[in-house]
Amino acid sequence: MRFSSSAPSNAVFPNHDEGMAGLTCLGFYRTVQAYPLVIGGRWFSLVMLPEPGTGHRVTGELYEADDAALTRLDLIESVHLPTGYHRERIKVVSLDGGLPVNAWVYFKDRARVECTHSAYLTAYDDDRYIHRSKRPAA
Repeated sequence: MRFSSSAPSNAVFPNHDEGMAGLTCLGFYRTVQAYPLVIGGRWFSLVMLPEPGTGHRVTGELYEADDAALTRLDLIESVHLPTGYHRERIKVVSLDGGLPVNAWVYFKDRARVECTHSAYLTAYDDDRYIHRSKRPAA
């Protein structure tokens, strides 16, 4: 699930083309439970915390993804690193109605977020994210 409040925009979602290229958008969905969604860390990354019942029900786009796409997204989200995100299934429901469905989302534990730059969000429409191609060399 990608957390947007509007149509895809490379300005707002610089990883969109890399991560979602060729995937089918199934529409706008909302988490069944509330979760904290924040802008965090020195790169102003979007972070959803695995704390169900806290924050807001989060709205975003749901995409159909095969195993190859999930592998690509796992690399982008650094699931292989201790400081990266981890992927979990949660329940979401279409804004158009219907029954809840399972969706993969990427969480990061609060202890791994250096700092937060926002209150809890319901969707993502921020443009402060610093893409890895624009970060200083380590």
